[in-house]
Amino acid sequence: MIASPLPDLVGRHRECAALDDLLVGLREGDSRVMVVRGEAGIGKSVLLEYVAAQASRVKVTWARGIEADMELPYASLHQLCAPFLDELEELPAPQRDALRIAFGMAAGDPPDRFLVGLAVLTLLTRASETRPVLVLVDDAQWLDQVSLQTLEFVARRLLAEAVAMAFAVRDPEGQAALSGLPALRLAGLDTAAAGELLEAAVGGRLEKRIRDRFVAEMHGNPLALLEFSRGRSAAELAYGLDSSSSPIVQGPVVSRVERDFASRLASLPPETRTLLLIAAAEPVGDARLLVRAAASLKITPDAAPAKAAGLIEFGESVRFRHPLVRSAVYHRADPEERRAVHRALAAATDPVLDPDRRAWHAAQAADGPDEEVAAGLEQAAGRARQRGGMAAEAVLLERAAEVTPDLWQRGRRALAAAEAYFSAAAPDRATELATLAEMCPLSPLDRARLARLRARILFARHRSDEAAPLLLDAAVQFAAADSPLARETYLEAISATIFAGRLHGPTGARAAAIAARGSGAPSSGSEAADLLLDGVATLLTGDYETGGAALRRALEPLVHEDVGTREATMRWLLLAPVALEAFIHHAWDLTAWDMLATRAVRLARDIGALGALPPALVYAGGVHIHTGDFAEAARMMDEADVLAAATGHAPHKYATLVLSGWRGDEDAAISLIEDAKATASLHGEVGLLGVSGYVQGVLFNGLARYDQALVAARSGIDHDGFNFTGLSLVEHVEAATRCGELGQARASLARLVELTRAADTGWARGVTARSHALLTDGDEADGLYRIAIEEFGRDRVAVKVELARTHLLYGEWLRRNQRRALARRHLRTAHEMFDGMRANAFAERARRELLATGEHVRAREVKPTSALTPQESQVAALAARGMTNAKIGAELFISPHTVEWHLRKVYTKLGISSRRALSGALASAPVRDTTGAGAAQSG
Repeated sequence: MIASPLPDLVGRHRECAALDDLLVGLREGDSRVMVVRGEAGIGKSVLLEYVAAQASRVKVTWARGIEADMELPYASLHQLCAPFLDELEELPAPQRDALRIAFGMAAGDPPDRFLVGLAVLTLLTRASETRPVLVLVDDAQWLDQVSLQTLEFVARRLLAEAVAMAFAVRDPEGQAALSGLPALRLAGLDTAAAGELLEAAVGGRLEKRIRDRFVAEMHGNPLALLEFSRGRSAAELAYGLDSSSSPIVQGPVVSRVERDFASRLASLPPETRTLLLIAAAEPVGDARLLVRAAASLKITPDAAPAKAAGLIEFGESVRFRHPLVRSAVYHRADPEERRAVHRALAAATDPVLDPDRRAWHAAQAADGPDEEVAAGLEQAAGRARQRGGMAAEAVLLERAAEVTPDLWQRGRRALAAAEAYFSAAAPDRATELATLAEMCPLSPLDRARLARLRARILFARHRSDEAAPLLLDAAVQFAAADSPLARETYLEAISATIFAGRLHGPTGARAAAIAARGSGAPSSGSEAADLLLDGVATLLTGDYETGGAALRRALEPLVHEDVGTREATMRWLLLAPVALEAFIHHAWDLTAWDMLATRAVRLARDIGALGALPPALVYAGGVHIHTGDFAEAARMMDEADVLAAATGHAPHKYATLVLSGWRGDEDAAISLIEDAKATASLHGEVGLLGVSGYVQGVLFNGLARYDQALVAARSGIDHDGFNFTGLSLVEHVEAATRCGELGQARASLARLVELTRAADTGWARGVTARSHALLTDGDEADGLYRIAIEEFGRDRVAVKVELARTHLLYGEWLRRNQRRALARRHLRTAHEMFDGMRANAFAERARRELLATGEHVRAREVKPTSALTPQESQVAALAARGMTNAKIGAELFISPHTVEWHLRKVYTKLGISSRRALSGALASAPVRDTTGAGAAQSG
């Protein structure tokens, strides 16, 4: 095999070609991502060096993961972004502020890591406007966690920017990192290439059987071959003249290479070895810091022997020849030597400019409990939290707990570490630290925090009914401690029952409500939260009149209460699901639903809370389902799914299920419903059973298969959930009357009246009047249908799907009563409304009824070839509202370049040439349906 231009790249022509292709695409303005994977020494770093060397006319920026730097938040990201920070002021204000806080350049509320990710994406995009940008990340498995997550977010959002990213990840340590991104997997060199590399390194030919033996034992690992042969001649290898130091022994290749590095260390002067140990313990690579630490240890920095041995490079910065050198230096040192070096580094590190790293070195230097060290780590953890470094906060607090001498303080810090690990999406570590905290004496308040944390961990893993009683117990403990957290935790317990699907019983929402009302818990400090709990708890205990009034009083503060800090905003966003479920399913208030969902989306966007944004979008999409704008609902749900996937959150499929039922596509809806039922069975998210019964009721009533609708709606009612019971009753009344089961219909109507009597909305009065009309006849039925039509249009936000349905039912009743002219008018209205919504089953039902009156109606024809993708539709809709590309990018968490790329495709598909024509073209443009089997994942 012919050697490549770089000797270390012998046998890597395929890999070099892939990287060359990445550069070709980048220079043409395309975004590219590649993750180079393989074991240590296999050639990943060399391939990154290769692509950097080939990157003419390209801006190259590097980040290198260092194991000792893994606990310092955003350290690696700051390293990568440093060349572009002069563009920081040009970023949109929320992104600019988030990045400044993350990098410790400003103080403020902790930024959401995904908002930081969007800021980095925008920064790189701006930099690429003059020259393409190549981002190289070596040893990505050793990046600090938040930097890795941020870069992964950026990599998944690249589409139309002149930015390419290449990561090197060591396996098996980094197997979980960057999964799903395009990968280039490196194996060992084949026998011929490995032999060629070995012979090139020793400067002579080897006997084939000897060469093949060495190649086989090194498994084709290039670094192992090079380091093994360093300083040895072909003759020495052939005749064993240096057999005493030969690393050809049993064990992994990496261990052999490390042992070879260690053997070189043994020959160095003691002061040089100490200097290397200082460099290994301090990842910054600051040569001046190294000199100060050496002076503290009273040694003269003499790097020449280490440079001669090919172990390290010294200049303005210090760089090891390979990460395995650093590993060998650090791990082969005596523990006391390591502690002494960390002690020196702590003394040499500026306490004002870099207090966190100073605290970390002091902790590594501790050889036992030390309160001063623990306090320093706790302060560093606080600063990490302010920068949004939850993972770093957790590690610093964990180490603080380890070196805390006092058991009370140790328990408090261990609990804080557990809470931080949970916030950093590390529930296993959170459980371990919670167990440590439990073994220590804790205050009653901390015991309550511990109980709530254990419940939250359980709920995060499985949305089952096991979490609700634990949250309820925590709330009781908070109330006993007179803590303002009690009322908030009672709301959490009720929220848990929503997913658990339990209204009655000891673990149901009603039990939590009864406990909350009798707790005497102090105010939470939030008027909105206090009024919401009062309203929801009163409703759930059966006092609909008082509860409904209390809930209505909560609306004003929920919509307008000031949330001036990020923490206050996040607390509001945690309240939002309970508030929305209450206003939707108990107050029947679409206007309140719209106001609360709109605020939730806006607040989540404003602070970049991408974890809270997908559910907010789903609730907002639900509003659009009921107002008949299925296209906008689908756009919001698609955006929610994209964001959930990008942030690693489970998708929220409740509204997608509801939309599938109203659309009337049986195959797609049944696929989603079956998947939802499987999720309910597997994970205990029983709330999915309630929505599934309702959705099937809507689907089969639309298809006029009333016997199936009857069974489905009955299952939704019998489910005994916090939500969807009332809506299932509506479906059941219609299905039962059509099936002649009048006794069942009357029983469901009576229960529906009970659930709606305290709701002062057109929606509530409309469904009650229409359901009653189905069970009456003559003038009474006629009047009830007319009342229902009037009521459904009364509220500020009209329930248009139910209004259209009432026109259909009224038209059907009129036709059966031989009033064909009036029947045609209402059926025509129903058909036009349903057809415009793309509620296909109900539209077809209305069309058949119109045909029966003697009127001919043509079915809609859609050309699927012109359909927009979900993201094209989202971009086009925002552009049609007059938003700039930059604003659209900020809304959808993509770059302005990607916005423009989507718009070009939209113009082509719609046959237009400018934004001015978007509004008219979008009105008739089909959107690709993504609610089929391929998207059927309930979360």
